[in-house]
Amino acid sequence: MSDAAARHSDDKAMGPARHLGAMRGKPAWLKVATAVVALALVGGLAFAAFWVVRFQMNITKAPLGAGSNRTEEPVNDSTDRMQILILGSDTRDGKNSEYGTSEDSTGYGQSDVMMMMDISADNKRVSVISFPRDLLVDIPECTDQKTKQVFPAQSGVMINEAMKQAGIGCAVDTVNKITGLEIDHFMMADFNAVKELSNAVGGVEVCISDAVYDPDSRLRLPAGNSQVQGEQALAFLRTRHAFADGGDLGRIKAQQGFLSSLTRKIKDDGTLSDPQKMLKIADVVTQNLTVDDGLASVPSLLTIGNRLKNIDISKVAFAAVPTTPAPADPNRLAVAEPAASQLFAALRKDIDLTDPTATPTPTAEPSESAPAPSTPTETAPPAYDKALQPVTVANGTGVPARAQEITQAIIAGGFTQVAELVAQPLEKTAVYYGPGFEDVAADVAVLMDIPATQVLPAAGVSGVQVYLGTDFMSGTKMGVALPTDIVNQTAGDTVCQQANPELITR
Repeated sequence: MSDAAARHSDDKAMGPARHLGAMRGKPAWLKVATAVVALALVGGLAFAAFWVVRFQMNITKAPLGAGSNRTEEPVNDSTDRMQILILGSDTRDGKNSEYGTSEDSTGYGQSDVMMMMDISADNKRVSVISFPRDLLVDIPECTDQKTKQVFPAQSGVMINEAMKQAGIGCAVDTVNKITGLEIDHFMMADFNAVKELSNAVGGVEVCISDAVYDPDSRLRLPAGNSQVQGEQALAFLRTRHAFADGGDLGRIKAQQGFLSSLTRKIKDDGTLSDPQKMLKIADVVTQNLTVDDGLASVPSLLTIGNRLKNIDISKVAFAAVPTTPAPADPNRLAVAEPAASQLFAALRKDIDLTDPTATPTPTAEPSESAPAPSTPTETAPPAYDKALQPVTVANGTGVPARAQEITQAIIAGGFTQVAELVAQPLEKTAVYYGPGFEDVAADVAVLMDIPATQVLPAAGVSGVQVYLGTDFMSGTKMGVALPTDIVNQTAGDTVCQQANPELITR
């Protein structure tokens, strides 16, 4: 019989199988070590499988949108630039019933906190933009993806109402409409998540200028630094009156200060490299988290965590949508222009808010195998004579001198047939063109660095019309202009919140 047959024979006369004989010839210590390693591997795999299954079962998911048409392909969670909408729900159901009754928050609940986190493709910076809950916006038509009920568009309502009827996807669609971006994912947590997460990390350090007590949220803090966790951490984030003038903007700055401190603690304590701490935090987070379908898996959530763990905290910028008191109701807020349009334009162009002059990092490296572009040997003749093209400048900025400034810039670019018009106020600059003038409009827009998305056909325009808006108030290049104080703080800044004078205690 062959050796191969002998290895697997049941006939004792054939002798022992060779692999058993080999083991019998090994020293006893090696046999024990082999058994221990085998048990450890099996135990480790079982342990990992237990936690993966547990985390997966914890996750609750919901649709990303509420009926809007997306124009972008799904992102690669590992390598692409990504926007995640972070929401805090004020629902009083389940574990949150002690903060009121379910009647206090009907439907899907309102978004008590709304922040958009923008992660750069190279994982070197993060921008976190807060949307005040008192901000009046236009909410698009939304369809509840569970019931298929259609809710009509609404105008001039608080942004935290967006998800109340049609679900989280309606909040996503609303932010997309406001910013001109397309949110890739969302994460929504409730009151209980804040309490348990702050307990899991052993408390978060916060600072306030004076001792304060807010009877509504039950926040009570002494002046200076304090460690808050559990109920006090939740009260710090929920209070609507304890900071600044008692309004929404002071609350936003306090929330951003809390998140900055939490970020520093997690990085300084080595939490991200401590498996035991990470398991505890992951268990807490997944039990109290609702995410979109694209994030509803443990590997996807781990991918996001890995992208964030090595970012320099000085490049984690916290900002808020610029606002002004709403004309219809001074207790509510309206988007402030041109600052808001400037912020959204900067985000669309992937500008580093901490250093707007920095060149955005390319999303992908050019392929080494790609052929080099050929150099034309002859210059193509111009398609038209610039000096013969009719261009008008419609001044919607409210500043009379702007029309002349832009007119001179267009003439300097070779377009000498330029006229000026007085126009109605406009928020967003556009270049309109009539039939046959698309190429001329594109070249005029390039002269002033006006985005191609703002070059539009218009049947009533003869030639090309540059309609100046309040988002283009200075200079001859639109580019990206940002208010100097757009960043409230970075995660590396330690900020002490200003107490509301009306709630200071002695």
